[in-house]
Amino acid sequence: MHNTWVTFVISAAVIVAMVWLYLEVPKGFVPNEDQNRISISTEAEQGVGFEALKERQNILVKIIQKEMPEIDAFLSRCGGGGSSSSNSGNINITLKTKKERKRGAEEIIADIRKKLSNTPGIRVFVQNPPPIQIGARGGKSQYQYTLSSPDTAVLYKFAQAAEIRMNKLPELIDISSDLQISTPEVDIELDRDQASKHGISIGQIENVLYGAYGTRQVSSIFAPDDQYKVLLEIEPSKRGTPEALSLLYVRSDTGQLVPMDMLIKRKIVAGPQSVNHTGQLPSVTISFNLRPGVSLGQAVDAINKDLSPLFPAGVSGSFQGTAQAFQKSMKGMNLLLILTIFIIYMVLGILYESFIHPLTILTALPFAGFGALFSLWLLKIDLTIYAFIGLIMLVGIVKKNGIMMVDFAIEARRKGMSPEDSIVQASVLRFRPIVMTSLTALMAGIPLAVGTGLGCEARQPLGVTVVGGILFSQILTLYATPVFYVWMEKLQTFLKPRTSDRTAN
Repeated sequence: MHNTWVTFVISAAVIVAMVWLYLEVPKGFVPNEDQNRISISTEAEQGVGFEALKERQNILVKIIQKEMPEIDAFLSRCGGGGSSSSNSGNINITLKTKKERKRGAEEIIADIRKKLSNTPGIRVFVQNPPPIQIGARGGKSQYQYTLSSPDTAVLYKFAQAAEIRMNKLPELIDISSDLQISTPEVDIELDRDQASKHGISIGQIENVLYGAYGTRQVSSIFAPDDQYKVLLEIEPSKRGTPEALSLLYVRSDTGQLVPMDMLIKRKIVAGPQSVNHTGQLPSVTISFNLRPGVSLGQAVDAINKDLSPLFPAGVSGSFQGTAQAFQKSMKGMNLLLILTIFIIYMVLGILYESFIHPLTILTALPFAGFGALFSLWLLKIDLTIYAFIGLIMLVGIVKKNGIMMVDFAIEARRKGMSPEDSIVQASVLRFRPIVMTSLTALMAGIPLAVGTGLGCEARQPLGVTVVGGILFSQILTLYATPVFYVWMEKLQTFLKPRTSDRTAN
């Protein structure tokens, strides 16, 4: 109480430091958890055959079985089905429980990524499946950035350049794209003149091609306990070569067998495996993961900064899934925090019938905010949605210190005590309940901050925020709040005569 200006300078410094920390602390969304699961997506070159893809993926499986003693079970599949394309696959791994293994999921992922990255002929994308899957669009990596445009030529050209630029960003790893426009295709053009000359219809040619490469059922085998379909197809060893078309014959109306090569013209071209759309527009989605130690906020800022100046006319870009939800949540959480403080101010204003003393009570909030953000920064923990919940909880926990002191001091003022004496007496008499309630909240938050139990990775930011905010605010508010109370009382005394004069006039 005898060094009020020192208190003012320290408080101002804390507010400035709190703002700096808020801008400096990395922003995240939902922390990854060790759920005893690892997901691996694979991708071979475009146009690869199923047998070649299966052979390369089996090499990955052997490495995983040899190098991962923590594995409990796994499922490997490739080439269609659950995969997004015929040249990709995935391996879903179930790990042993945390008690049965020495390494965490992130350590295992970092190790297996290095050991699988040198496998020839196939790319590997390893990720820890997120605890909350947001968005219907998936990818080989956890986060997605989508480019769209009505002009596919401009879109595909820029998408390839954007993928190269993103590969150079130090914040990102496992860059992949769903743009696959170099898939080898056999373009068949029917020679209608030759077909007509031999008395062969277009339908007959299509019928032969479907019999060779389609799924025509020609019979059924009935077993005692099951039924099997018999499908007609060309010999599997010859299905993967365009030259196999020369082995096909079409029977004309006269019964003559005419070689397929006489009826068609074929050429090998490169075409898109699929044309993806977002809404009504063609689109390309680039997926990415974060390097260890990089937050989602840092990655989003890096992508926006690097790609924004390069966009050609007609092409737009936006984040999808988790990255998109992160951008929206940051705006919403900031607004929610401001709204929480405003509502508490209004309630306290109604309770004390004053616009001044609610500010006195809320003076503890900057100290709590600084303590929470400093703890996150010190422990290198991202400001995630759980940490934001901790900040909102701190508003309710910390303001009770000010309420205990200010409420007692106001009652003492009504009995004729000076502002200095009333707040000093309030601080002394309310010291024990303030400390007891703060210690209760502190002890409840320590297990969360330490990170014990299932799902501890998600709850830890919440615990660190609460514990750090309570510790710092508990130390300083007992000194700062009395000083602000005396200043506010003097301000209220100064304003009262002026308000009375205006009312009289």
